[in-house]
Amino acid sequence: MEILLAGAGVLALCAAVLPNLLHERALSMPLILLMGGLIFGLLPFGHPYGEGVLDPRSHVGAVEVITELGVLVSLVGAGLKSDRLICWRSWNSTWRLLAITLPLSLCAVALLGWWALALSPAAALLLGAVLSPTDPVLASDVQVPAPHTEDGRGSDNEIRFTLTSEAGLNDGLAMPFVLLALVLAGTASTSPVPWLLTEVLAPLAIAVVVGLACGRLLSWLMFRVRHERLRLGEYSDGLVVLAIAFLPFALCEWLGGIGFVAVFTAAATIRASERSHEYHGVLHEFGDQLERLFVALALLGLGVALGDGLLAGLKLAEVLVAVAAVVVVRPLFGGLALLGGTTTRPAARAIAFFGIRGIGSLYYLSYALGHGDFPMADSLWRVTALTIAVSVLVHGLLSGPVMRRLENRGMQNVENP
Repeated sequence: MEILLAGAGVLALCAAVLPNLLHERALSMPLILLMGGLIFGLLPFGHPYGEGVLDPRSHVGAVEVITELGVLVSLVGAGLKSDRLICWRSWNSTWRLLAITLPLSLCAVALLGWWALALSPAAALLLGAVLSPTDPVLASDVQVPAPHTEDGRGSDNEIRFTLTSEAGLNDGLAMPFVLLALVLAGTASTSPVPWLLTEVLAPLAIAVVVGLACGRLLSWLMFRVRHERLRLGEYSDGLVVLAIAFLPFALCEWLGGIGFVAVFTAAATIRASERSHEYHGVLHEFGDQLERLFVALALLGLGVALGDGLLAGLKLAEVLVAVAAVVVVRPLFGGLALLGGTTTRPAARAIAFFGIRGIGSLYYLSYALGHGDFPMADSLWRVTALTIAVSVLVHGLLSGPVMRRLENRGMQNVENP
C-alpha cells in the first residue's frame, strides 16, 4: 500500500509540475511520462505484487475504466473550447476529416493488419477502428487552449480548432466499427446486415439529441436559473465538469446511443449558450487538472508495460504497421480530405500530420478484448502500444516547434482569399 500511495504522489507531482516546466520546449509532457515509465519498466526491480502487475493484458477491465474516464473528461474540455457556431462553413475542415479521413484511415489500417500481420478480418477491423480516431487527451499542444484566449491560439486558429473538434467527435464515431468487429468475431448478438442503421445512424441521432438536451439543461442551471443559490455559475466549483462528463454519457448509453458524442455535444452546447461567462475558465482549469492526472496515469503505466515485456515477441511487420499508421496513413488521407477546402496549404499539412493517437486507442482495444475473443490479441496490444509510443515521440517533439513557427508566420488562420 505504501508503494501505491508513493506512486500516486509521484503521479500528482508530475501532472502538476511538468506542463509548466516544459512550456515552449521541444519535449512534451506525454513524451516525458512515457519515457519515464519505460525506463522504470526496464530497471531490474522486483515486483512486490507479482510479475505482470502493470501488464494491460492482465487487467483489461481496469484499463477500460481508467481510459474511459480520461477520454470523458477530455471530451468535456474539447467541447467547452469549441467556440464556433456549428455550421458547414466554419466546421468545414472538421466535417471533411470525419467523413473522409476517418473511414479511409480505418480501412487502410485494417488492410495493413490483414495483409502484413495475417490478422483475421474481425481483428483487422478492430485494429483499424482502434487506430483511426485521433485522441483528445494527448493533443493539448495542438488544441485550442483555455476559453477567452487572445494570443492567436483560440478558436480563430484553424489548425487548433480543427484538431480539437475532430478529436472531440471521432472518438465516438469509431465505436460502431468496434461493435462491428465484435459481430464479425461472433461474440455479439446483433446482425451485421442492419449495422449502418442500428449501430451508426440511430445511435448517432440519439447522442446528438441527448447531448443537446443535457447541454441546455446544464447551461440553464449554470447561467439562467433564477435562484442564485442554485445557479452553478455563481460558484467557483469545477466539479460540474464531472456532471457534464457523466450525465450525458450514462443517459445516452442507456438509450443505446454513442456516449462520447453526447458528452462532446453537451459541452459544446453549454459553451454556445453563454460564451463570455468567467465560469468557463473555472471549468477549464479543473478539467485540465483531471486530464493531466489521467495522462500521467495512463502513459506512465503504458511506459512501464512497454519496458516490462508488453512488446515481447515484437515483429518487424508490427513495427512497420505502427509507424505507417502515424506517418503515412493519417497524413495521406488527412491531406486528401482537405484538398479544395478553405485552409491554406501549410495549415492543411499541419492538420493532416498531427493526428495524435493515445488513450482513446487503449480504451477501444481494452473494451473490445474485454467483450470478445479475438485471435492474436497480443499482436493487437503490441501494435496499438507501439503506435501510441511512435505518435507521442513524433508529435511530442514536433508539435510545439511547428505550431509556433506557423503561428509566428500567421499561417494558422486559414481561409484562402
